Amino acid sequence: MIKLLLSRRIGNLVGFLVCAGMLAFGYYLQLVVGLDPCPLCIIQRLLLFAVGVAFLVAALHHPAGRLGARLYGGVIALLAALGIAVAGRHVWLQHIPADQRPACGPALDHLLSVFGPIEGLRRVLRGSGECGAVDWALFSFSIPEWTLAAFVLFAAWAMWLARRD
Repeated sequence: MIKLLLSRRIGNLVGFLVCAGMLAFGYYLQLVVGLDPCPLCIIQRLLLFAVGVAFLVAALHHPAGRLGARLYGGVIALLAALGIAVAGRHVWLQHIPADQRPACGPALDHLLSVFGPIEGLRRVLRGSGECGAVDWALFSFSIPEWTLAAFVLFAAWAMWLARRD
């Protein structure tokens, strides 16, 4: 029984459920509480979705060999590393003084339609004024700080699962 609870399949399913719960909470904050996500928040949501899907696929496929488990772990860790980079940039924007923050920019859909995906994402990652605002916090940590911690934990969890028998 204990071995089943500690299996890679269950571990990957737990990773998926945590991602799904985080996304659900983000949509609760947006649709019920009324917090509009900034462009960096949207990118973090997309990466969180990608990490969750990768965990789900790993749980459903559940490769028997170490090579398959390590490939899934590597993909999940890579996606989480991208999330760490975006969330880290967002946290940095929130911690620089307000007078040094970039000016508020246009919405993400406008940037992508006018500049295309590559240049639009480049402009989003530079951040803007609305990305520096802290609209909500839990235990004095902002949403991007919680998301950064989650991405770090997802990467560590995926690598730990990949090394298990």
